[in-house]
Amino acid sequence: MHHWLPESISTYGSDIDSVIRLVYYLTLLAFILMEGALLYMIFIGNKKKGERASYFSGNTLKQALWTLIPLGIVIVVDIYIDYRSATTWGMVMTGADEAKIAVRVEGEQFNWHMIYPGPDELIGTADDLSIENVLHVPVNRKVRLTLTSRDVIHSFFVPVLRLKMDCLPGRDLDVWFEATKVGEYEIPCAELCGFGHSGMIGRLIVHSQEDYDLWLEENWPENLTELAENKL
Repeated sequence: MHHWLPESISTYGSDIDSVIRLVYYLTLLAFILMEGALLYMIFIGNKKKGERASYFSGNTLKQALWTLIPLGIVIVVDIYIDYRSATTWGMVMTGADEAKIAVRVEGEQFNWHMIYPGPDELIGTADDLSIENVLHVPVNRKVRLTLTSRDVIHSFFVPVLRLKMDCLPGRDLDVWFEATKVGEYEIPCAELCGFGHSGMIGRLIVHSQEDYDLWLEENWPENLTELAENKL
């Protein structure tokens, strides 16, 4: 079921998928009911040849109910979807502060700039590392991303993580994820941002913890030992 969805490698991916399934089946039910009613009116409920058509003024409550009842159903279904998805939404939007790994992502026509803090663990200082279009993270570790844009609106989208958030000029938006599978995955821009939009594709590389430590050592070889000692 739902084999058309990409593989999920996020700790909250199954929760996102459950919301997608809920909306999918409710929408499918509404489609079947509406199309069934339409087909009934066309082939069964239509007037026979020679019968006089009925005239309705539309001023009575009985006629208004044809609009009010569907409106009430839509409102109830919408509230139910909001209720069922509230827990998932809260988890996805409020868990960023618990992450121990932080990366700043800046969208710019037509690249992603991944900015890592250096051994001082502060972004915006001289020891930062900026990488274009490649995000390195360890598996089974929570990662906080601070998203922004240097020019127009972009949208940071990682389908396998079920993560999608707009990058807005002048604003910092925090999101988080925890990848559960080592591998390499795409990071497309999901907001039309100019003529090169289709080529704005980055890569997410999920390392084992050992490989991620080696990657860190290759980028900050002189200060890692001192940093580890300070943490102890």
